[in-house]
Amino acid sequence: MIKNKNIKKKYPEFELDLDMEIGDNTITAILGTNGAGKTTLFKSILGLIHVDQGSIAIDGTPVDSLPPSFKEKIGVVFPDSIVNEYLPIKDVQKIMKASYPHFDQARFEKLIDQFHLPKKSKIRSFSTGEKAKFKLICALTHEADLLILDEPTSGLDVIVREEILDMLRGFMKEEGHSIVISSHISSDLEHLCDDFYIIHDGTIRMHETMDRMDNYGVLKAGSLDEIDKSYALKALKTPYGWSVLTDQKQYYIDNFPHLVIEPASMDDVFSIVVQGESL
Repeated sequence: MIKNKNIKKKYPEFELDLDMEIGDNTITAILGTNGAGKTTLFKSILGLIHVDQGSIAIDGTPVDSLPPSFKEKIGVVFPDSIVNEYLPIKDVQKIMKASYPHFDQARFEKLIDQFHLPKKSKIRSFSTGEKAKFKLICALTHEADLLILDEPTSGLDVIVREEILDMLRGFMKEEGHSIVISSHISSDLEHLCDDFYIIHDGTIRMHETMDRMDNYGVLKAGSLDEIDKSYALKALKTPYGWSVLTDQKQYYIDNFPHLVIEPASMDDVFSIVVQGESL
């Protein structure tokens, strides 16, 4: 679906430098702290900013050459992207209908009712959760095949975040759909995505599929001298000793019964990869 080959984008205090491929019929998570490069990556994919080097293609077509009919098949949510906040929903609906030939008005209205959004109020008066749901509804109702979602659950409570994730699960029930979603809340995406990238300071620090997450574990030790480093990836110092990430958990279970070995959650992987040190 998306192929980013050796792309670089340099700013005075930041540089994006990565290769990345995102497959069809998948949900790919882009994990990173604020300022890691997630938004720069998404804007590059959408052709909103030009990269200094490399190439970006969607379905084999360079982003600079995508026809309008293809762009209509991409649904986008950015933290600050929303139509005029002084408009009510009915006026936004008119804009959507005029902008997208395949706008599904019936589905739009059904989702507005399903999530109990205030139809007569101006968008600026919506709560944070209502705005998040409304932005996603707009992205979902013009027959998009690809969703690019930048921090769609940021700042939301647990209930609203789960409602957002349920909407995305529904979208993926149709063949030919893909989602690229970024977040710094890795636990939100643990049971949603098919694979994930961790980026930090503009570079990819890890790429893994969810199918392999059962192989990961966290070794607990008071000293790094206690750890066989054969399959140790990174180590993070904690107030209680060291947490060491491995993708060969069973090796340590079989050979080092004295070690405390815990399953690795996405939060564990994210924290240790970003904050830990190489061994």
